[in-house]
Amino acid sequence: MIYLSQQKKGNKLNFKTELHCHSTTVSKCASATPETIVETYLAHGYTTVVLTDHFSRFTFNNKKHGDRRGHTHAQRVDFFLDGTEALRAAAGDRLFVIQGCELRLNTDDNDYQIYGDSGDFLYANPDIMDIDIAELSRRTHEAGLLLIQAHPFRNEMRISDPRLLDGIEVYNGAVGHDSRNDIALRWAERYPHLIRTSGSDYHRTSNGLVSGGIVTDAPITSNTQLISVLRSGGYTILGDPYLLPAKRFIAEGGTVKEEEMRRVGLID
Repeated sequence: MIYLSQQKKGNKLNFKTELHCHSTTVSKCASATPETIVETYLAHGYTTVVLTDHFSRFTFNNKKHGDRRGHTHAQRVDFFLDGTEALRAAAGDRLFVIQGCELRLNTDDNDYQIYGDSGDFLYANPDIMDIDIAELSRRTHEAGLLLIQAHPFRNEMRISDPRLLDGIEVYNGAVGHDSRNDIALRWAERYPHLIRTSGSDYHRTSNGLVSGGIVTDAPITSNTQLISVLRSGGYTILGDPYLLPAKRFIAEGGTVKEEEMRRVGLID
């Protein structure tokens, strides 16, 4: 598998898909509006964005979006899916938008990317946040979805049993975190069955580095196609697992806050 630090002009693998993106519509930690996301990804030459907003206890109880803990599970899923609809409305026919999900269970603090028809899956599983990773693995596989652990070597994360996962994120482009992508890549190499994914983990324009995703020789337009491509391995990874995203962002003229520079080890 080839890793590109950036898209090369003339490369025949020229259809770029973002696998990890957040919108302010749903994710409390994001400030990027649907319109901003569309314009940003078009400017960077992407064909498709998989919107992986957070689905966690924090999604439904925060100052930004209010307290939805008293809502029904279906109402909470409705709110979650509003993010995709808003992004699709902003994109029109200029960018393919695919529904994804970044799930955090109440039983651990890991983040899991779910690829496939996550909307129907969430509606069908009202206890989804209260189960453990073993049960989540069983249910996602029963539903034909892919279960990928996001940034497994970031602080406060724990690597899940590889036998329960379809893959791990070997490149995460978040500027304010050290996801130890190089270690994630080496871990994936130990377990050949693990699908390797890459995502920018885009949240905001102020320090959002659009650097991740995959490149394919045909555009990805649906979840069915996305799952097929990821399972086949017929794609090129964007993002260099051996280059700290914050360093690349600074090299490209970006500014990183002092507390984030400390967090990623750029300053003491």
